[in-house]
Amino acid sequence: MRPVTVEILAYTPTEFFHCMHCEVVFREGGIGQKIHAEQRAAALPPDLAQQYSELGAWAADLAERHGDRVRIQIVDAVSLEGVFKALRYRLGKLPAIVIDGRDRCDAADLSRATELVGTRLTEQEPEMRSGVSRT
Repeated sequence: MRPVTVEILAYTPTEFFHCMHCEVVFREGGIGQKIHAEQRAAALPPDLAQQYSELGAWAADLAERHGDRVRIQIVDAVSLEGVFKALRYRLGKLPAIVIDGRDRCDAADLSRATELVGTRLTEQEPEMRSGVSRT
């Protein structure tokens, strides 16, 4: 059975790292964690950080509940891939969730997204029993 793909297009925090050697020196010097913590804190405004946290908790719960029956992809909305997917899926508002490339919903309505994933998983159950795939 092919897993249900759940794409989350959202504004994601970004961290920048130095070369591996410098990162080791910074870590051993006790300043590496401080630098990255500051980057994390400044990466997103508080409202977007809260939104990202809620989406992350939802995705973790979804993965825990359904295991390998779902494949979750988080796409940074301002990346090249994110812009392409927002245009491809005709997303008017971000963050958004796309299930199997066909069902779309506003990420503010996580109960709707959960329902869409459940519906898609239910649709796949008869395919599993018969061995026939409609996709």
